[in-house]
Amino acid sequence: MQEFVHETHQEFWRAPSMVTGGDAVVHEEIPAMAETCPHCGTEFLLGSRFCHSCGGRRPHAITAAAKGDAAALARLWEKAVARIRSAITRIPWRRIWNTIRPATWIYHLRVPEMLRSISLPRASLIAFLIGLGCVAGALFVGLFTAQTLVDWQAIQFYRVEWLLAAIASFLAAILLKKPSGN
Repeated sequence: MQEFVHETHQEFWRAPSMVTGGDAVVHEEIPAMAETCPHCGTEFLLGSRFCHSCGGRRPHAITAAAKGDAAALARLWEKAVARIRSAITRIPWRRIWNTIRPATWIYHLRVPEMLRSISLPRASLIAFLIGLGCVAGALFVGLFTAQTLVDWQAIQFYRVEWLLAAIASFLAAILLKKPSGN
């Protein structure tokens, strides 16, 4: 501890000054770890290796070379977006939209025949179809692969949300069904 200067006024955010050859040297440290979590944006606690909010691992700070690479990648991304946007604007959307005849494709669905065969009112049928879509969403969320425990927990949370939406929709379908006249 003899290398530290004894008579300096120390503040809690400043590292102690080192004495080398009679002169005090203040080292300006480059942060070796990132300051905020890249997943949730929460600021890391002092000295922590994991995010206290989402549990993600604290990455190392980005070097100047990596920042240059990120800037080059951002420019490439902006160019690609500009090309796609210009290609989309060249498509004759009005002519395409005018060629679509909504009545013809709705006629092929035969909605009135479906309603009669299922014997459900429209509102109940719509709620039932939304419930089926939510069950499909819960199955689709299960296709994601998790590398960490936090990812797995997030996937399970999303799956529960989809299933709760399906239950609410099926309940709405039951409540919207007209009672049968026995």
